[in-house]
Amino acid sequence: MSEFETLLYDVDGPVATITLNRPDQANAQSMQLIDELDRALDLADADDAVRVVILAAAGKHFSSGHDLKELVGPSADPELQRRRATAEGKFRHERQMYFDRCVRLYEFRKPTIAAVQGRCIAAGLMLAAMCDLIVAADDAVFQNPVARMSGAGVELLVEPWELGIRKAKEFLLTGDEIDAREAWRLGMVNQVVPRSELAAAARAMADKIALVPPVTAERIKDSINQTFELMGKRHSWNFHFMAHHFTHNTATALGKLAEREQMGSMKEVFEARDRGDA
Repeated sequence: MSEFETLLYDVDGPVATITLNRPDQANAQSMQLIDELDRALDLADADDAVRVVILAAAGKHFSSGHDLKELVGPSADPELQRRRATAEGKFRHERQMYFDRCVRLYEFRKPTIAAVQGRCIAAGLMLAAMCDLIVAADDAVFQNPVARMSGAGVELLVEPWELGIRKAKEFLLTGDEIDAREAWRLGMVNQVVPRSELAAAARAMADKIALVPPVTAERIKDSINQTFELMGKRHSWNFHFMAHHFTHNTATALGKLAEREQMGSMKEVFEARDRGDA
């Protein structure tokens, strides 16, 4: 649809497909993309013919995370920098754009399926994990290396719920990658298929789910999510968001941010991240 610039929205029978469409930026999540994803969910929610939503991505990678170029460096958005200039402003911005928008997808009343290929990094993993089901291509790689940049993971700590406690600690503290097969073994993804079959596999799963009456599908989703609520999922997310922002505003994190702001490219930022605190 022409109203979107950073994603594609398509409805075919009972299935709506939302496709992140910034392939040249590895589908990094800009503010515009986050806003447009929210609007696309409005369309899917309002359309009674839509029973299932697939979240896909154009190009080689699902999502490399947040678009840091908007926040840090010579091409940073001055208005975003102004909004985030104080701890309070940064908190409000990230709560609205990163936390609340992701939770909206998690709570979306219709079943959702993420179709993941290539790199699914940091906020990319956070976004995919908000979906009810994940179909992964055999080239998918999951990673959250933010700790080396003095970040406490990303805004929503999905890893303990997706990987289990010990694996989540290993994943976050080492910054190591998990490939699609290991993600399936750990229960983070539902299916692994050849890259060429990803779209068809996600659609086949969506078509099966679309056979369930919408009221039944919604209640099943709510009931299973309620099980997580009784286990404290929302409380753990809120706790981590506060811990994340405490870490954001420590002298260590602010010092690393000042260093990043002097770097001329994202390549330098990622090289510094991979060196860690050495």
